[in-house]
Amino acid sequence: MKKIGSLLNKKNLIRSAAIDQQSVFYVFHLVLKEEFGKQGVENIVPVFFSDRKIFIKTAGSNWASEIWLQRKQIVKKINQQLGADEIVDLAMSA
Repeated sequence: MKKIGSLLNKKNLIRSAAIDQQSVFYVFHLVLKEEFGKQGVENIVPVFFSDRKIFIKTAGSNWASEIWLQRKQIVKKINQQLGADEIVDLAMSA
């Protein structure tokens, strides 16, 4: 006779509680403020969250370049705040 734990897929149980867009945006703002200060928060805006990516819009190409260069570090900090690997990348929105 098998134990019930062997029948359940633990990964599916953990991923069933998807994180909402508002929570992701809140944590994104916290990380941006820590990394870039008040100006970063004013010039980098999250547009939407889909497929584990945060799509962002920037006020200029210099901000877009800065985000692109530091995206791995930013994603890592966001995931640390969320407590799980919910975000895989940042993408620029047109």
